[in-house]
Amino acid sequence: MILLGAILCVGIINAYNFMDGINGITGGYSLAVLVPLLFINRSLCFVNENLLIITALAAVVFCFFNFRKKAKCFAGDVGSVTIAFIIVFAVGKLILLTGDFTYIMLLAVYGVDSVLTIVHRIMLHENLGEAHRKHAYQLLANELKIPHTIVSMMYMLMQCVISFGLVYLPVNHWSYAGIVLVTLCLVYVLFKKKYYYLHEEYLMCVKK
Repeated sequence: MILLGAILCVGIINAYNFMDGINGITGGYSLAVLVPLLFINRSLCFVNENLLIITALAAVVFCFFNFRKKAKCFAGDVGSVTIAFIIVFAVGKLILLTGDFTYIMLLAVYGVDSVLTIVHRIMLHENLGEAHRKHAYQLLANELKIPHTIVSMMYMLMQCVISFGLVYLPVNHWSYAGIVLVTLCLVYVLFKKKYYYLHEEYLMCVKK
């Protein structure tokens, strides 16, 4: 269990780091995870509340400089890995206390984008160690030219809705998690089927 937990945690932290590619997404998404955790902590007390509050305040300050059209600073590997470690610790504590693994849905949007993008790259026989821009948020920002802040807000709002739905809707957590994951996967696949050709056109231009 310790080995599996270590692999899962390292995987989540790396995925969180990989998703740090446009202005506002790391800070905004982190708040979308931390705020629901604060609400849950009020009733379950799974972690020291000050940790969540201080981390959320740090994310707000970071967003002030990063969540804008022309960012004044960036998280970098150190920033994204650090906040990912704190979030993984908090979510892990919650899961250990409750025995409810469905709380991993607090990271559902990042999870689906990261995992399915890896699957897609494997299908394309790409080297997973090489840099790429195939995430759904990258297609939205780069190929469809949607402003970074709008894309980041979309991810932030989707995760907030999913998280608070998990906490407050009177439904079985596993059923809810299944419905959400299937929906996110379908949206991802349909989106890629419709717009991935734009990325292929970009790759053709780069090669020329």
